[in-house]
Amino acid sequence: MFEYMILGITFAFAAAVQPGPLQTYIISQTLTKGWKRTLPAALAPVISDGPIIVLVLFVLTNLPKDFLNVLQIGGGIFLLYLAYCTVKTWQRFDLKEEYNPQSKRQTLFKAAVVNLLNPNPYLGWSLVMGPLLLKGWHESPANGMALLISFYTTIVIGLAVTIFLFTAAKGLGSKTNKLLLGISVIALACFGLYELWSGIFSYLRH
Repeated sequence: MFEYMILGITFAFAAAVQPGPLQTYIISQTLTKGWKRTLPAALAPVISDGPIIVLVLFVLTNLPKDFLNVLQIGGGIFLLYLAYCTVKTWQRFDLKEEYNPQSKRQTLFKAAVVNLLNPNPYLGWSLVMGPLLLKGWHESPANGMALLISFYTTIVIGLAVTIFLFTAAKGLGSKTNKLLLGISVIALACFGLYELWSGIFSYLRH
């Protein structure tokens, strides 16, 4: 169970600190509306990911087990690709370029819609979290629950920390976010190598 908790925390941390539509929206609202009105938006993934998880798991549970192993290998490669892209983002990171405020209206519903229309959760659950959740659940329901709880607890905390950082100081937020991006490169690479090794080992064993 502890292994799945670590995996959930690792992937959630990487997802929370990488620039994307939801992060851009949350930061823009923090800079224009303040932390009190923006903080509820940190719960957006918990609300919007439900339909995504149901859709992805419905598809995955109807696939042959060997295909899930192949998908896990693909997920490992995808994570290594994300690590590479994050390195590029870290190298050219600029607060003004990455987080240009666009919207002045902040609601939890709108943040959830932003995340629902974001392709990243679909990719993440299809290639990484979905196969991992099914694998953990088949081993023990406690493993699956540990993965889900650790993932969403970490991503909500990560988004909340981002809000407070950009509230405290724009300059501090930029420097800290770049540091977190650097850490996420290591997290993604380690997670990707684990998924790749696990998928190949499971495929060969069968």
